[in-house]
Amino acid sequence: MNTQQMPGSQNQSSFAATLRAALVHNAVWPISVLVLILVVNAIVAPAFFSIRIQDGRLFGSMIDVLYRGTAPAMIALGMAVVIGTKGIDLSVGSIVAVVGSVIAWRIKEGDPHLVILFTALAVGIVCGMWNGLLVAVLDIQPIIATLILMVAGRGIGLMVNLIYGGTDPSFESELLQGLSVGNIGLIPTRLILFVVIFAGLWLLLRRTALGLFIESVGGNPAAAQLAGIPSRLIKFSAYTISGFMTGWAGIILTADVHTSDPVKVAMFSELDAILAVVIGGGSLMGGRIYLGMTLLGALVIQTMVTSILMSGMPPEYNLIIKALLVLIILLLQSNNFRAAVIALLGRRK
Repeated sequence: MNTQQMPGSQNQSSFAATLRAALVHNAVWPISVLVLILVVNAIVAPAFFSIRIQDGRLFGSMIDVLYRGTAPAMIALGMAVVIGTKGIDLSVGSIVAVVGSVIAWRIKEGDPHLVILFTALAVGIVCGMWNGLLVAVLDIQPIIATLILMVAGRGIGLMVNLIYGGTDPSFESELLQGLSVGNIGLIPTRLILFVVIFAGLWLLLRRTALGLFIESVGGNPAAAQLAGIPSRLIKFSAYTISGFMTGWAGIILTADVHTSDPVKVAMFSELDAILAVVIGGGSLMGGRIYLGMTLLGALVIQTMVTSILMSGMPPEYNLIIKALLVLIILLLQSNNFRAAVIALLGRRK
């Protein structure tokens, strides 16, 4: 009789083990929260899921989530690389401001727009290299090193605007606005651009040794140095990649509004990027890069923002609800919190 019960007991034990393994996976809780937000939207605003074709392109709240989340996701992916080295980049919003001001400046000077595109990317890369120089070469703490450009960057953008006597100058660029607000068939161009950039970054980090080197430097820099990994060069490369990704975000956000606004553009983007990495299971202690999970974190944040705007709630509630949502996700991801809840429930039983 005991022999007959053993297979069932083993199946139950195997199922319980599988369930426990699933519950501790980094993706479970962000996906659960995303599903919960979508379910609430289905009840409160069924139109959230409606997608229509208008003027030859797709429209709808779900499309808007992907559309508006493209630039923040690019910034978050660059942040994930930096955090992988046990660093941080507080200057990403200011880099976007500098990139936008340079775009407006060079368009007014009459440069070819393809040249302006590469110039804007170069500005983002140079800003990333500046941060990398301070962190990797001069050994300044990342939070302080990037704080310098965070404070100065928006001022630099304002100064660039004032060089040609304009404040928040507007412009027109068929190329840049085509990349930002244009579409190929029914699909917004920026989504296609994002897929290409994401694929390139994934290949760079997962099909070359760079990703492993970054995680090694972030996880145990002393051991990485002993293994012959050039830690300073790897950290420098991480900040350069972040600058490149932020440069693309700056191009999209600037072309989106047809103007350079160093004061308001990408406000709090550095915080959203860090939150996206953390929601995706990344640790500020470094050692791991979760590109897909970071993308999921950015999607959770953008879905929540779009939902709040559609609900008719005042935008001021956005930050409060965002903070509460992030707190809930982090608590659910915390092993200590889950253990405390289980222990408390066990005592009550």
